[in-house]
Amino acid sequence: MARYTGPRTKISRKFGEPIFGPDKVFEKKNYPPGMHGNMRRRKKTSEYGVQLQEKQKAKYTYGVLERQFSNLFKKASRSKGITGEALLQLLESRLDNVVFRMGIAPTRAAARQLVSHRHITVDGKVLNIPSYTVRAGEYVGVREKSKSLEAINESLTGSKRNAYSWIEWDSEKMTGRFLNMPEREDIPENIKEQLIVELYSK
Repeated sequence: MARYTGPRTKISRKFGEPIFGPDKVFEKKNYPPGMHGNMRRRKKTSEYGVQLQEKQKAKYTYGVLERQFSNLFKKASRSKGITGEALLQLLESRLDNVVFRMGIAPTRAAARQLVSHRHITVDGKVLNIPSYTVRAGEYVGVREKSKSLEAINESLTGSKRNAYSWIEWDSEKMTGRFLNMPEREDIPENIKEQLIVELYSK
């Protein structure tokens, strides 16, 4: 399974926000990486550079590689409605992201690992494809044999319940329901999706 395995704090510092989740090192050094850090004068970024940076931020945030991201954009551009919003909705409905939003895992990377290791079910069936698109009304839960896993229970204990309006969670059954595609204003990620649309439109 292809995924980004490089330095995470360095990427977060590049974008100026902890896109991979809580990061103690980033909190201490929340300025761009490099020998001179925040002392270096930086050239004004071109329009293309700004658009590219926004695409890179979205890719790293959701843990999607270039080809997957490109395919998702093509799918979003074919759908009805606003392309940028549709793109974020497709990213939000990925199984690994839904597992993360439900609080089963503390990060998207951890959620991807749980899915790959067959700890997650969709409508009662074990599914090990992180990129699977969860549809409205489908139930996502923890496999019966995996409900005693310490990592899952720790994450569920520390997460905020019912934090997202498009997800319903049953803590007793350790199962959640993906109610509907989220509206753009409900998605908390700091991504300017219109810049990504402009980049692909060139």
